[in-house]
Amino acid sequence: MKIRFSDCDPIGHLNNVKYLEYMLNAREDHVEAFYGFTYEEYTRRTGCTWITVQNEIAYLKEVRYNAKVQISSKTLEVRDRISKIEILMKSEDGKTIHAVLWMTIIYFNLKTRKSAVHPPETKEKFEKFLVNIEETSFAERVSSFRKLNKQN
Repeated sequence: MKIRFSDCDPIGHLNNVKYLEYMLNAREDHVEAFYGFTYEEYTRRTGCTWITVQNEIAYLKEVRYNAKVQISSKTLEVRDRISKIEILMKSEDGKTIHAVLWMTIIYFNLKTRKSAVHPPETKEKFEKFLVNIEETSFAERVSSFRKLNKQN
């Protein structure tokens, strides 16, 4: 993705809120490409969706306008009602981590306006894509990326 000038602050760095927009848009694309559905279609078909209940983000290295970045996402955890997603924004060559976002999401029934248990087929689909990482906390993950960035 190319970072747009209009998304940057007066000194040419990507605005903090815009990191989230780029990362969430990329995740939406990833779900469609790899999980085989769009959020809109899934919600219309099931009456359920996922709602973010917590974001943890670390800005590790500034991104300047016109830079090209890679954005990847992975599922770290899937439980009955809650899942955890990691989204990384990296330099075009993949060597520098610009930002890491951990999202905790809850499966939500729009009709009852309450959290719900993932249907078995949905949970199984997401479990196929689970990625295990070495770090067990967000702080540990951020620390490992800071060390990695210093090496590059």
